[in-house]
Amino acid sequence: MTDASLGQPKASLGVGSIIGESFSILFGHFIQVIIIGFVPTLIGFVISGLLTGFNVALGIEPQEFTGPGSVVASILSVVINMVVYSITTALLVQLAYDAKLARPIQIGRYIGPAISVVVPLAIMTIAVTILVVIGLMLLIVPGIWVYAVFAVIAPVIVIERVGFGAMARSRALTKEYRWPIVGALVLAIILSMIISFVALFVVGLIAVLGTVGLIIGVILFAAISTLGAGYISILIALIYARLREIKEGVNVDQIASVFD
Repeated sequence: MTDASLGQPKASLGVGSIIGESFSILFGHFIQVIIIGFVPTLIGFVISGLLTGFNVALGIEPQEFTGPGSVVASILSVVINMVVYSITTALLVQLAYDAKLARPIQIGRYIGPAISVVVPLAIMTIAVTILVVIGLMLLIVPGIWVYAVFAVIAPVIVIERVGFGAMARSRALTKEYRWPIVGALVLAIILSMIISFVALFVVGLIAVLGTVGLIIGVILFAAISTLGAGYISILIALIYARLREIKEGVNVDQIASVFD
């Protein structure tokens, strides 16, 4: 494809519009977003809880490394949560485009495409996460910048099926638009942190009730956490669509047609 922006003034990403539309999709399809994110998130929490302890998985207690077994369990927990995040993201990317086009939300139709890309998406997500963490250790800003560079790897993998070439493709798409993407992501991260704080606060109050309280807490934490993760996934899907529109002249109808 040719770059539609050659020889023309640089088009605006339209961060304000994307943020507003992301909120509109999130709250306009609130139940569907919860359903999509809740089941894989709950499964991830349960498995992580069995591996490291439910209080650790919920963030109520810190992880204590008492030997090689606890280290392996912690690593497995991280990998499982990355896989869960990848599946949820792949599902919500499809929901975002159907919602934007005012098409029916058909969750069952999203499962096949999501499962088919889970391996490369999970591996790429883990790779980017490692880079972001290293960047965050270098005075925070480099980490956020790296996040912006590779922000659209999920829709790239889900839509374009480029697999392990997603990092290079994301780097090319986000070029010249990384600072606006940083702004949008910072807002989304702050929102997600607030939601997580509220979730942990609620869980902390309920967990003192014993085993029943802990079970209820896990369910509530999974449900509430879905909102933050869901918003970020929807936001990134819309950023990707806008970048394709600006750079390649591809509209949302054409992007979403890969699922037809």
